[in-house]
Amino acid sequence: VQLDESGGGLVQAGDSLRLSCAASGRTFSAYAVGWFRQGPGKDREFIAAIKSGNKYYGDSVKGRFTISRDNAKATLYLQMSSLKPEDTAVYYCAAGNVITSQIRRSESYHSWGQGTQVTVSS
Repeated sequence: VQLDESGGGLVQAGDSLRLSCAASGRTFSAYAVGWFRQGPGKDREFIAAIKSGNKYYGDSVKGRFTISRDNAKATLYLQMSSLKPEDTAVYYCAAGNVITSQIRRSESYHSWGQGTQVTVSS
């Protein structure tokens, strides 16, 4: 499956932003899908994922970000609220046949988008 993120940009602290990830291929609904991010000089960080209707979140975004998917549109979303400067990063969507216990590991996903930049100013 090929993935294409969009929706990134420059926002101020406290603002909201929604990222989208459009998938090609007919198998999108069969995969677990997730969002990761990588800030400057940092490791890739797990943000959120959906598998079999269950949602998982990283501690740093729990309560502020919401992941959702529309299988009919083959699209994954990330609604981000109460953004902070530390949320600044390149955000990636990913898909794969992921074991639930490994859902927070980037190595579990076999398809990745090219990333979209999110910059939050203070």
